[in-house]
Amino acid sequence: MSPEKKRKLRNIALLALLGLIGGTFAFTAFNQQAINDRLRENPVREAAGRVHDYFNRETENKDVFVENYGQEPIMARIRLSEIMEYQERGEPGFEQLVGGSRQNVSTWEPYIPAPNDITTRLGDGAVMNTHARLTFGREGERQWYLPTFNHDKNDLMTAAAGDARDYVVGEDPKDGRTNGATHPGDGKDGYWQENVSYTNSENGILWPGSTEGTRTTSRNLRQERAPMTLQQWVEDGVGSGNFWVIDHVTGWAYWANALRAGQATSYLIDAAVMQDAAHAINGAYYYAIHVDSQLIDMEGNFETEIETPHLDELLEAVRVSAGISVRELDFSTMEPGDIFTRGDQDFRYLGNMEDIAAGSARDHMIILNGILNSVNWTDHESRIDDWFDNELPADLKAMVAPVANDFITGEVRDSAADLTATPSRWLANNLTGDVAADRTVVVEDGMPRAFSLSLADVDHLSRTDGIGFTNNTDRRASDSLGGWWWLRTPSDVVANAWSITNSGTLNGNTTRTNNTTGGGARPALIIHQ
Repeated sequence: MSPEKKRKLRNIALLALLGLIGGTFAFTAFNQQAINDRLRENPVREAAGRVHDYFNRETENKDVFVENYGQEPIMARIRLSEIMEYQERGEPGFEQLVGGSRQNVSTWEPYIPAPNDITTRLGDGAVMNTHARLTFGREGERQWYLPTFNHDKNDLMTAAAGDARDYVVGEDPKDGRTNGATHPGDGKDGYWQENVSYTNSENGILWPGSTEGTRTTSRNLRQERAPMTLQQWVEDGVGSGNFWVIDHVTGWAYWANALRAGQATSYLIDAAVMQDAAHAINGAYYYAIHVDSQLIDMEGNFETEIETPHLDELLEAVRVSAGISVRELDFSTMEPGDIFTRGDQDFRYLGNMEDIAAGSARDHMIILNGILNSVNWTDHESRIDDWFDNELPADLKAMVAPVANDFITGEVRDSAADLTATPSRWLANNLTGDVAADRTVVVEDGMPRAFSLSLADVDHLSRTDGIGFTNNTDRRASDSLGGWWWLRTPSDVVANAWSITNSGTLNGNTTRTNNTTGGGARPALIIHQ
């Protein structure tokens, strides 16, 4: 939110943005399964998600988005509804401007936009156009957020932070003061930043969810387009993508893409700016927004009370996006950290080879988002070869660029690599000779194949802005049993080799015979498009 907007909002005599404060969190088509959060947290293996709702009363910052913390893609929709009451100075009570009972959110007025103007309300809510203006979307830099601790699919709570009020925790009283936060943070714009970790129970506060959990900040997806109405979506013919589409008949806002494991949508709303008519009230007013949501798996159906024309086309485009042909993917528009799915496998985009190694802009490095479990270092390359030959989807295999037939890796022990202390074991500052030179590039007379990253690859992808990995969570593989993975670089201590640990740190002391189920090989590819 801009400073100008924040200054305007500070002038409000009484602001009670309750649904700017919380909301119902309704799963409609998920299989019921609870997470057993004990000494080790097992990730949710099915479709699951959580609405994040960040609000700060002092600055009036307001962010609403959806996180997929499960292992399967989901579809998401959110609906906003409003209420406003005012009390003239000297009068005994509040008068209704829009919406029904303050205590009954089902009577509040849904936000119904004009078909060609998302910021203008129609119907009974039109009176609010002169009192409050919602800012939709968030342009510019992708924002940072803290992933939810709460992986219980049966729990309907939002991740409400700062002065936000989760509807389940803080339903009453609706007075604009009482809090019901369920997630850390102060609700201010930009509170979470890159590579920040938070352990549940820090500062003596135990948030809903994993009692043993530590989360590291991740980034929202960048919005490809500003939020639009369903009619505008039809007229523009834009198909699926990372943006919000609001049904101008029902008020439901749909994420126009499959939300994949580990992803979080861009912001649906970013601010509520009170207008002159609200400032002119001679007394006090109460304004609140309720945030309702429904999240379903890709085969599910939303609870639809009205069949809006063309809505089925939007939903079909979203479903198709979950299994989109790889040749329809535009790798040139991807950013490091983006996840895409082929078959039953997720892949993470690491960057354009022009940025990674001064190569061709048509070549792109990707890596399996999970791991090939239970393989030791000696055998991990042959396991990667087997995966490439027998498990990699054919359409993706056809686009693989050639790399060296053999890599000259060199060797270096953990104690000689000069690993950084802060962040802990994040970079290696003393790589020389063959170890430093072992960077993966396209080799025209080489072989199209998969490979494991080298220590030099990971170091470069971690220290260079705009490519690769931005924090420990990015480097950790997504796997229900663990997340550590082998690098191809050996240690000169004969029994050891380099790996990325479960916490995303560098480790040159991993025993080469280690073949636990929580780790293994993580194949990477260079794709030519």
